[in-house]
Amino acid sequence: MNALAPKGTQLNLLVVDDHTLFRQGLKFLLRDLDENLGITEASDCTQAVALKDNRFDLILLDLHMPGTVGLDALTAMKEAYEATRIVVLSGEEDPRLVRRAIENGATGFVPKSSTPELLLSALQIVLSGSVYLPPLALKDIDTEPPRDVPPPPPPASPNTLSTLLSPRQLEVLHKAIVGKPNKVIARELDISEGTVKAHLAAAFLALGVRNRTEAVYVAARMGMQILN
Repeated sequence: MNALAPKGTQLNLLVVDDHTLFRQGLKFLLRDLDENLGITEASDCTQAVALKDNRFDLILLDLHMPGTVGLDALTAMKEAYEATRIVVLSGEEDPRLVRRAIENGATGFVPKSSTPELLLSALQIVLSGSVYLPPLALKDIDTEPPRDVPPPPPPASPNTLSTLLSPRQLEVLHKAIVGKPNKVIARELDISEGTVKAHLAAAFLALGVRNRTEAVYVAARMGMQILN
């Protein structure tokens, strides 16, 4: 058994999907892989948001459900669970959808066609504090910069980031990459949002990116290890 939770701890997951059979199958799979899980179900976004007073370590979210759908569902969930990691589980495999999900705060994207082994690996990556993107998402899409914008500097390597950035800048970058909004980062680190933006600007320069979405993709290409 390859556990998701560290020994002696319990992880609390929220599964949001309108298909009962899929939810039950996912619960069976996750419990077969790790018995030390607390799993709560919701059949739509409204039910899920109503549970916001509960603490969840991870949310698995389908984008196509009755009521609030698509990226609107992801936005609603991020507003309700602003500091919780959200992994999108979707039957769609369009790289553009993956990118938009990351732009809207998802910490990972797993196609429903994935194998159980891949799903487990993806969740372990996310729970370790990194980001999971499927290989299809790493195709270069819409990456041509505007002609009047100079190209960014070459990205730093994982080994040089720690020399280019301060520990606090690395900490802010890590929180941004896993989908936390600036106001949440500011609150967790007891700094101003202006300071968060300044730290992110320095981190993005070191990575050779223009925004946090591009930072996520660079992190994925580096094997998710840029902050270890």
